[in-house]
Amino acid sequence: MEDVATARGATGPALFETPSHARSDLHARRIFKHRPPGLAMTGVLQDKVVAITGAGRGIGRAIALLCAAEGARVLVNDLGGGPDGQGEDAGPAASVVEEIRAAGGEAIANSASITDPEGAVSIIEDAVSGFGRIDAVINNAGFLRDSIFHKMTQADWDAVIGVHLSGYFSVSRAAAPHFKAQGSGAFVHFTSTTGLIGNIGQANYGAAKAGVVGLSTAIGLDMKRYGVRSNCIAPTAWTRLVDTVPADTEDMRERLDQVRRMTPEKVAPLAAFLCSDQAADVSGQVFGVRGDEVFLYARPTILRTMQMSGGWTVQACADVLMPALRPSFHPLETTAEVMSRDPQ
Repeated sequence: MEDVATARGATGPALFETPSHARSDLHARRIFKHRPPGLAMTGVLQDKVVAITGAGRGIGRAIALLCAAEGARVLVNDLGGGPDGQGEDAGPAASVVEEIRAAGGEAIANSASITDPEGAVSIIEDAVSGFGRIDAVINNAGFLRDSIFHKMTQADWDAVIGVHLSGYFSVSRAAAPHFKAQGSGAFVHFTSTTGLIGNIGQANYGAAKAGVVGLSTAIGLDMKRYGVRSNCIAPTAWTRLVDTVPADTEDMRERLDQVRRMTPEKVAPLAAFLCSDQAADVSGQVFGVRGDEVFLYARPTILRTMQMSGGWTVQACADVLMPALRPSFHPLETTAEVMSRDPQ
């Protein structure tokens, strides 16, 4: 599995007592202790309110800390469930909030489940009531329930679709009226190479993450007139969910060893940038982050067109259409096969 989502969580806003957008490097280092080497804090999110789901651990936590270091006031949402989505624990969200506050920022924790429409609304309501507005939503929450397709249960399908797709819709929908009213706003949705390329044993996760791209595109189109933008990130990073991936071959063990070197902090800068005013002209895009590499993915597009005067017959499909189109077919490959080289 090339990317890893984090379990559902919550983050809170961070406000720095600085006289300008220039942030002291000391504060930046304190609030984002594991930042990538050489990363400069510029205050690009000064006074913005960012709500992040799944922010109690992993990628979500790294994003919350960096957004806070860049001046954002952060709503940390995390249900605190396990890698399979089971259970609840308010501790991870509270811990991130404490990290931000200890560094001189403000933060609010929310432990609602985004699979509950009322819980999703509470995330936005808490951000608005606590900080007066909402400027960006980062949909990062998620979990895995992997199974070969013919053995996958309806419950495992529903659970993964519920958080990764329906949950992202519910949180985004709750923020939309606020974005519309203020004439601005940014959505960042976490997708996966499982949905963009493919992986074995993840039909539920792949379907949900492919759906996230469609959702993001639709949001970008529908809300463009209101100054609202929507983008996706497919991350590669080591989090606790990677521990759920079977490493029963030498190739898979080597691949997981490579992923261990790609920390969640590598993903955070792009997510923070997409929430800033500097990304005002960036919408409808799908990015990938893999260590120090950033990819721009193409959405499905027409590769080749064939026309038959009078229409196609079944035999013409076999004799003419398929031979003409076959050279342009996409091979059925896993993410590991497509991204076979070591990350940079």
